[in-house]
Amino acid sequence: MYQKTIILLTILSASLHFCSSSYPFDPRYDQSMSPDLYLETNHLHGHSTRNNHMKNRHGYAPASSPRAFNVKSFGAKANGNDDSQAFTKAWNAACSSTGTVYVVVPKNRAYTLKSVKFSGPCKSSLIVFKIYGKIEAWKDPSAYEERRLWIVFEAVNNLRVEGGGRIDGNGNKWWPNSCKINPNLPCLGAPTAVTFVECKNLMVSNIRLENAQQMHMTFQDCENVKALNLMVTSPGNSPNTDGIHVTGTRNILIQDSIIRTGDDCISIVSGSENVRATGITCGPGHGISIGSLGANNSEAYVSNVVVNKATLIGTTNGVRIKTWQGGHGVAKNIIFQDIIMKNVTNPIIINQDYCDRVESCPQQKSAVQVSNVLYKNIQGTSSRPVAVKFECSKSIPCQGISMQNVKLVDQIQQDVVSTASCSNVKLDTKGHVSPICT
Repeated sequence: MYQKTIILLTILSASLHFCSSSYPFDPRYDQSMSPDLYLETNHLHGHSTRNNHMKNRHGYAPASSPRAFNVKSFGAKANGNDDSQAFTKAWNAACSSTGTVYVVVPKNRAYTLKSVKFSGPCKSSLIVFKIYGKIEAWKDPSAYEERRLWIVFEAVNNLRVEGGGRIDGNGNKWWPNSCKINPNLPCLGAPTAVTFVECKNLMVSNIRLENAQQMHMTFQDCENVKALNLMVTSPGNSPNTDGIHVTGTRNILIQDSIIRTGDDCISIVSGSENVRATGITCGPGHGISIGSLGANNSEAYVSNVVVNKATLIGTTNGVRIKTWQGGHGVAKNIIFQDIIMKNVTNPIIINQDYCDRVESCPQQKSAVQVSNVLYKNIQGTSSRPVAVKFECSKSIPCQGISMQNVKLVDQIQQDVVSTASCSNVKLDTKGHVSPICT
């Protein structure tokens, strides 16, 4: 059984590597991003006039771009007032143009936005949304037309969001009103800072997201996605501030990113498949999670996930699979490998009795099936004696769980081996595995 599981998961890892390196982006566009040549757009209606500068401080789009639409040219003031309308006009002009186009957020300026949606489909073959400066959220929660959304890109194909700028959700205006902070308040939720919905051939890179109202970035029902070199930060006690949330998304690579939040660094939920996360530094936060799955007796499906070359520091969980009782479906073909844990509370955990409520959850027989999961080359320290927890369903136990070359020790007494707590799991091991289920 162990050999069959390893063969299957090895094939999975190789196939994900292939799909993650073959997204349809023309490398010629990367070469056009010279920081020294810029195109200024002066006309309010987006007609571009070429004006080369050897001045990168202005944050204009590259001169080699066919057309550029600077939000400043559409009336954005960066003076603390709402610039949403100017951003929308710049987007609409770019979206209605053909060829490769740029939407430019200039450097050394901070633009304030209320809820804004950048919608497709677009006529352009490629849209590059260049954030050189800072975008910050409107501070008054009552001004949001859609309480759960702030910046949304919807139904846009061939989109790149990049530029080295910052997106600040001003979450400190929202967090005190969370029921996670004050249980006496209603659980109304708060906006996700940046949401991509039904986008194909998408790349998000070299952006800093901070202080999201709730989640920082969500990929929803997207396909062929790269999220590269991101810095995602919010205080460790900020409620529900997941770093990167993946739902219903296929073929996504999350790479070389630092995520420090008050919730999951990465959360992968139902409908997602072919997900690869590599080179992730996580902490503080709740770790890297698959789930939660199956809430409210729902069906959930997640498959073909690889998490490798990750470092987790001081997180409340390491690599976690969490499912609610009463759900159904499957989470399968999952690899966690080449991972370092530093002072992590629950380094390895599968919890099929997940309950994120103040009151206890009722006992139910049905559960999301967890199968074909490999933990390989994982080492480090646990802040608690129990470093491995497999809390699986009695009616639908975990199947095909494999551990290979795992060593987790106590954070304080590192010569003391941690322990494992295991129930209703079919486990195979290879190489040195410690702690191990007994």
